[in-house]
Amino acid sequence: MHVQRRDKRPSLFRCMERSAGFNKIGRCMDIALDLMINEEIRDREVRLIDENGEQLGVMPTHKALELAEERGLDLAKIQPTAKPPVCKLLDYDKYRYEQSKRERDNRKNQRVVAIKEVQLSATIEENDVLTKAKMAQKFLADGDKVKVSIRFRGRQITHSEIGMKVMQNFAERCADVSTVERRPLMDGRHMIMILAPKAAKASFAEKKAAREARDKNNQETAQE
Repeated sequence: MHVQRRDKRPSLFRCMERSAGFNKIGRCMDIALDLMINEEIRDREVRLIDENGEQLGVMPTHKALELAEERGLDLAKIQPTAKPPVCKLLDYDKYRYEQSKRERDNRKNQRVVAIKEVQLSATIEENDVLTKAKMAQKFLADGDKVKVSIRFRGRQITHSEIGMKVMQNFAERCADVSTVERRPLMDGRHMIMILAPKAAKASFAEKKAAREARDKNNQETAQE
């Protein structure tokens, strides 16, 4: 018996039918996932897992489709390279929504590390160094890297050791919140150094709590 199923998987063709707008097409392409479902599955037989994770064994694909129809679910191919392919009964609309939500949450939690630049000079005065150091410390505290540069003018290029001392002094002023990711190096008439935020260190209390939690978890695992 051939079972007619409504293919709920979005495709570019169906998106174009629903709307001639580019944004609509773009959104449909964003949410389309790479699972083959229902009539897209052309294999003669599949290994089936039900919606509760129970193994139902190997059966003809048409039988798996009938079972999905009876339960009001979709047949989705989750391991296409297996022999035979592994399929699962699931609500594809719900699955697609959860996947899209998870991807949005992951993007939201990702932080792009920026590289801020602080420019010094070989003859910089103390007040200016303090100001620049405070600026760099703020960038580093916010989680950004800092590119520290010195441009040598005229004959200053013959005394790069002066710029090296300025760089080393500046790195020491920021040592509490940074590490030197790239030591000072010459690049043409510029000397460049990269400072990266220092990884936060756990306190003794935090280390003790983590150790106790780990020991408790090991004990519970051993008891099981």
